[in-house]
Amino acid sequence: MRKYLAIDYEYCSGCHTCEIACQQEHDFTPDQYGIELKQIGPDQITERHWQYEFVPIPTERCDKCSYRQTFGKPPTCVQHCQAGCIYYGTLEELGEKIDKKKVAIFS
Repeated sequence: MRKYLAIDYEYCSGCHTCEIACQQEHDFTPDQYGIELKQIGPDQITERHWQYEFVPIPTERCDKCSYRQTFGKPPTCVQHCQAGCIYYGTLEELGEKIDKKKVAIFS
């Protein structure tokens, strides 16, 4: 059964924990990513205030931690997400968790 990653961008704090955990899990160099936080902005809110947002996006290197899954563990980005906003499962499982949220699903 095919499983997917889903990221609830409404609750993502942009902390980079998923990105760092992925790099460590796969022994990636600092310029390699399985999941990468992309910067959105800066957007000027007022004359003196600017807003940046960071959103995690899986890259072509993302294998959803297939090695970890052989031991029944979730992808490392899911396990280490401090905001608890990265989910992993079938479309049916994800549908129950993310009903009516701002979520992106990645295969």
